Amino acid sequence: MATTKGEDAEALFRSGWSCSQSVCCAFAKDFGIDEKTALRLSCGLGGGMGHTGNTCGAISGALMVIGMKYGRTSIEDLASKEKTYELAQKFVKEFRARNNSVNCSELLKYDLSDPGKLKAAREAGVFKTVCPRLVRDAGDILETLL
Repeated sequence: MATTKGEDAEALFRSGWSCSQSVCCAFAKDFGIDEKTALRLSCGLGGGMGHTGNTCGAISGALMVIGMKYGRTSIEDLASKEKTYELAQKFVKEFRARNNSVNCSELLKYDLSDPGKLKAAREAGVFKTVCPRLVRDAGDILETLL
């Protein structure tokens, strides 16, 4: 039985990659992006953009994937830009509907920008208990949208 992209992303996350890297890499090969490049490009987005607790890295990775498929490569190609934005909005709306937020600190219930609270989040295991589902949701939503 074939796995879903959400399952692929979750497996990558559970193997040690960040949320953003896991979602980005689950789709990268489909768009001719090698894994190493995808990992580098998406590396700084985990933990709500570098552990600042802002937008969930699974969302950032997903928006990168939408750009891989539909992003414009010509300044004149406004249709591609609009398609990318339209799908980004649909993705964010669905992710928020499933998870009640798009903000990493809200999703995890810890302010990751505070080193003490980041440490507490790690000790509480939220990256192992909450994040896998968020990564899988991002992959599943993307697979449906694309």
